[in-house]
Amino acid sequence: MNRNLRTLTALCLVATAALSLLWTLLAPEFHSDPAEQLAGLAEAGSRATISEMAFVISQLPFLVAMSGLAVWLHPASPRLATAGGVLAVLGAFGHAVVGGTTTMQVVMADSPDHRQAYADLLRDTMDSPLMLPFFAAGLLGTVLGILLLSIAHFRNRQLLRWVGPALWAFLVLEFVGSNVSEWSAYLAGVLYLAALCALAVAIRSDLVVTPSDHPPVTQDESVAAQARRAE
Repeated sequence: MNRNLRTLTALCLVATAALSLLWTLLAPEFHSDPAEQLAGLAEAGSRATISEMAFVISQLPFLVAMSGLAVWLHPASPRLATAGGVLAVLGAFGHAVVGGTTTMQVVMADSPDHRQAYADLLRDTMDSPLMLPFFAAGLLGTVLGILLLSIAHFRNRQLLRWVGPALWAFLVLEFVGSNVSEWSAYLAGVLYLAALCALAVAIRSDLVVTPSDHPPVTQDESVAAQARRAE
């Protein structure tokens, strides 16, 4: 993995974490009823707009970051890294589509005279079978992608082993605990930020991820070893 790809992956990891935390901190209260949801977005004003835009924009650095992590972790856990990277990319795609509908809601919220008509349209859209694959890809792809990549990292046993459990806790708090308490989402955001920033620092270092039964090596040592094998 060359230095330019390492730098790009590290920057995208930090951007993903920062945008995700911004989305969590500014997100207005969610309402299952579309009319109430539109009213809540209208009341939140620019805060809702920034939050929704942060969510949508975060999918691009997330896609790049998870792909880069998969490449970085591939020498240690080829199957887990590959599967995790593919699932994470699908998750980003699914969430990008869903993010388009949430952005549409922000626009609709500015027209209170048509709120009921918009609410009926949103209800039909969200209940449509056409949206189910994208909801599933966004949720399952993101959760399973992060889970498999964090397991691949944890199995390496060399670099920041706490990152794996931190990401597992993030998944539980974000996708389960947030249904119980709003503070779970905030704590999940902090864990996500800490874990991804730690990974960004690690991936920018000279260490190369190797199988757990091999000693860690630097990038230069890895290149030299590959050159010797080529001879």
